[in-house]
Amino acid sequence: MDQIQVYDGREIDEKLLADLAPILALEGFTYENMIKKSSAAANLANWVINIVRFNGIYKKVKPLMESSDAAEKLATEKLAELQEVLQKVKVVVDKVNELKAKLDEAVAEKQEVVDNAEKLASQLSLANRLVNGLADERVRWMANVDNFKNERLTMIGNALVSAAFVSYIGPFNSLFRQ
Repeated sequence: MDQIQVYDGREIDEKLLADLAPILALEGFTYENMIKKSSAAANLANWVINIVRFNGIYKKVKPLMESSDAAEKLATEKLAELQEVLQKVKVVVDKVNELKAKLDEAVAEKQEVVDNAEKLASQLSLANRLVNGLADERVRWMANVDNFKNERLTMIGNALVSAAFVSYIGPFNSLFRQ
C-alpha cells in the first residue's frame, strides 16, 4: 500500500507499459467486472487503469507544459526588456519635452525680439519723418538768416523812412477825427 501511495505515475517505463497493454485490453479488466470478484482487486485494477491513463495524458501534456514554461520564461525576459526599452523611451521623451520647452522659450524670446524690432522700426520711421521735416526747416531757416543779414543792412534806413512817414501823416490824422 505504501509503494502505491508514493508511486510516480509520470515516469512509467515504456517496457512496463507495453507489458500492461494486453492486460488492459482484456474485457474483464475493468472496475465493474473486478468488483464482482473482489473489492481489493477492483480498486487495484482501477488504480492501474487510471495510473496508465494518467501517464498517457502526462506524456502528451508534458511537452506542452515545458513549452508553456519556456514561453512564460521568454515572456518574463521580454517584459524585462520591455521595461528597459520603456525606461529608455521615457528618457528620450523627457529630453524631447525639455527641448520642446526650450523651443517654446526661444520662440517666445524671438517673438519678443521681433515685436521690439517692429516697435523700433516704427520709431525709426517717425524719427526719419521728423528729421526730413526738420531738414526742410533748416533750408527755410538758412534762407531767413540770409534775409535777416540783408535786412540788417537796410533796417536803419527803413526805420528812418517809417518815422518820417509817421511824422508827416500826424497832422493829417487829426483832421479826419473830427
